[in-house]
Amino acid sequence: MKEKVVLAFSGGLDTSFCAKYLSEEKGYDVYTAVANTGGFSEENLKTIEANAYKLGAVKHVALDVTKDYYEKSIKYMIYGNVLRNGTYPISVSSERIFQAIAIIEYAKEIGADYVAHGSTGAGNDQIRFDLTFNVLAPHIKILTPTRDMILTREYEINYLKQHGFEADFKKMEYSINKGLWGTSIGGKETLKSDQTLPEEAYPSQLTATGEETLTIDFEAGEIAGVNGVAYTDKVKAI
Repeated sequence: MKEKVVLAFSGGLDTSFCAKYLSEEKGYDVYTAVANTGGFSEENLKTIEANAYKLGAVKHVALDVTKDYYEKSIKYMIYGNVLRNGTYPISVSSERIFQAIAIIEYAKEIGADYVAHGSTGAGNDQIRFDLTFNVLAPHIKILTPTRDMILTREYEINYLKQHGFEADFKKMEYSINKGLWGTSIGGKETLKSDQTLPEEAYPSQLTATGEETLTIDFEAGEIAGVNGVAYTDKVKAI
């Protein structure tokens, strides 16, 4: 009987590589799980699921943590008008803990032997996932192929091509984190300060160039309406 590994799977390059590598090279039964914090549409989720199975997953699940993310994090960042260095709304780092909790709880639920993520050794996401996994399930071993093998994005793309996986590899050159509270993009141009990202790197293309005024109503510190339209669902308001 094969050992089970739950992979935090966004469908991006790093996690796509991990899915194929862990199933093909390591021989694990790979259970992929995408933790949605509000950045994926139903169409996105269907594409992610289809790709997970193409990459060798034995089962894929979508875990929606959007409302939990709002109630326990975003709401308080709105209260405090939180901006790191006066500019960054902490959109990616704030959602990682909620994703990690959802993933490790699923791993415990199915009795997984391992839990894996695709974080590199370059930033703090690796710490957020590792700490959460270790605190909530210290008995489940963590696998981090991208970090441990010190892989480049070019290597991962070539590996997937060699194994017959078809995708928009030009788009996959960029690391995109899209969530309810914001979107971040990383690529070779962002490693230095002398280049700008090409338009095709952005997941949402610019469609309007004129000015627009937004009127946001608040009630007890929470968003209650936008441009005169009342919202009881705060997530939809955002």
